[in-house]
Amino acid sequence: MKWFQKSIRLPAVKRGFHLITDLLESQLPELEDYQVGLAHVFIQHTSAGLCINENADPTVRHDFEQHFNKMVPENAPYYRHTLEGPDDMPAHIKSALLGSSVTIPISKGRLALGTWQGIYLCEHRNNGGKRTVVVTLQGQ
Repeated sequence: MKWFQKSIRLPAVKRGFHLITDLLESQLPELEDYQVGLAHVFIQHTSAGLCINENADPTVRHDFEQHFNKMVPENAPYYRHTLEGPDDMPAHIKSALLGSSVTIPISKGRLALGTWQGIYLCEHRNNGGKRTVVVTLQGQ
């Protein structure tokens, strides 16, 4: 069993759901060293999240953003954490709902995602800036 860990700085993106699968794979040539294993991807932020979902039709990402904005609105009168702007507290809630990590099987040196699956960076802030993920590979 071998382990590998790497921090990857993601480029700043606008608010929304963004596929980062190709970016992660391009930054992880070490995947080729694993015939079987797990890749754990963890985002080091509390106002953005990660998830796995549809990778082909961009309307899915649009619909996710619309749904989350309706489900967790900005400027709700009951928010107390408001000093960082109207998108901050909703961003924390959305991140908590989606989660801060995903785990993907590794098979024959590649992420073993399904045909229509991709890894999303779920950016919930209007100006979230660059985000960092820590990827841990384990396997053989």
